[in-house]
Amino acid sequence: MEKVTLNVQGMSCEHCVKAVKGSVGELSGVKNVDVHLAEGKVDVEFDPNEVTLDKVKEAIEDQGYEVA
Repeated sequence: MEKVTLNVQGMSCEHCVKAVKGSVGELSGVKNVDVHLAEGKVDVEFDPNEVTLDKVKEAIEDQGYEVA
């Protein structure tokens, strides 16, 4: 398993948290997603053999947020 913390811009409310957790959490290979709204950070634990970091970032960006 690999753990990363991504800086995500544009999240402002609980809906944002649910959108990010939902989209990233449904990716195959993602074990855990923690969204820290106040800090603008998303912690993701995933299996790099099943899903790439680029796919994780893409899932966040598809919800309308920017991964810095």
